[in-house]
Amino acid sequence: MDDPLVRISGLRVAFDGVPVLRGVDLAVGSGEAVGLVGESGCGKSVTWLAALGLLPGKAQVTGSVVLDGQELLGAPMPLLDRVRGGQIAMIFQDPASSLNPVHRIGRQVGEALRLHRGMDGAAARAETRRLLDQVGIPDAGNRMEAYPHELSGGQNQRVMIAMALAGRPRLLVADEPTTALDVTIQAQILDLLATLRAETGMALVLISHDLGVVAETCDRVAVMYAGLVIEEVSSARLFDAPAHPYTQGLLSALPPLDGLPRQHLAAIPGSVPEPRALPPGCAFGPRCPRRASLCDEQVPLLVDVAPGQRAACRILGADVPPAFGLAAA
Repeated sequence: MDDPLVRISGLRVAFDGVPVLRGVDLAVGSGEAVGLVGESGCGKSVTWLAALGLLPGKAQVTGSVVLDGQELLGAPMPLLDRVRGGQIAMIFQDPASSLNPVHRIGRQVGEALRLHRGMDGAAARAETRRLLDQVGIPDAGNRMEAYPHELSGGQNQRVMIAMALAGRPRLLVADEPTTALDVTIQAQILDLLATLRAETGMALVLISHDLGVVAETCDRVAVMYAGLVIEEVSSARLFDAPAHPYTQGLLSALPPLDGLPRQHLAAIPGSVPEPRALPPGCAFGPRCPRRASLCDEQVPLLVDVAPGQRAACRILGADVPPAFGLAAA
């Protein structure tokens, strides 16, 4: 990508000397939707918390995060305050813990308008109502006077989206926005994000464990494992030709929907390694059915395996059996 909206390069994060991110490279274009998937603890959320300067002070962060030619890592706080919410907004997994329980919904959305657009008084109140209407809150005028505990989980998540939209961001980072919501409300929230993206032209990063959701919502998918991006692929190609054995393993664990007789799901053996005890070479090696001796020699780099697809695997194209019963690209 020649001129992305945001480019993350060589991003590394460590806590007390323990590496959590080990050199993340990721780019997001204007108006693009990118999915970020992987098991818990692989570094999906930490990547964007680090990019926005939201990690605690003890975190050691190096690398580069460039937004429209402006470096964000190490940037002065006034610049970050303008970027956070104004250029890049983030919504989190649990809206109940993100909203202030002692303030009314209207006041919290209005605060975002005051900070990022300088609006106050009647103008802010009218815009708050418009935003709540836009995200599908019924009876928005009266709901402005409600407290978070008076709304359902899905409605609170819509309020969080309204707050994120208040600054008219160019990029929205949605971190597991449908966690703890029932499937019907999940579908509504995802449809809402797709609609807002189409209406506003903003870019979207969707962090999720659900490959199906990401494939339907996003243009491109980045798969993370143990603090690294190990595959980037278009959503259209994700299910047809996954290249990395880990991506193949994730897909093999999904139940088939084509009416075939019931069969056992293939599970990836073992668990994600602890950051303090990463294996040599490829971190996925101990769990990989295609592991070879060269996998332990060095950490594999992302290489092109097909147009629009990159993967970090030392034995791509080698004459070895496919992983987890899926054909290798």
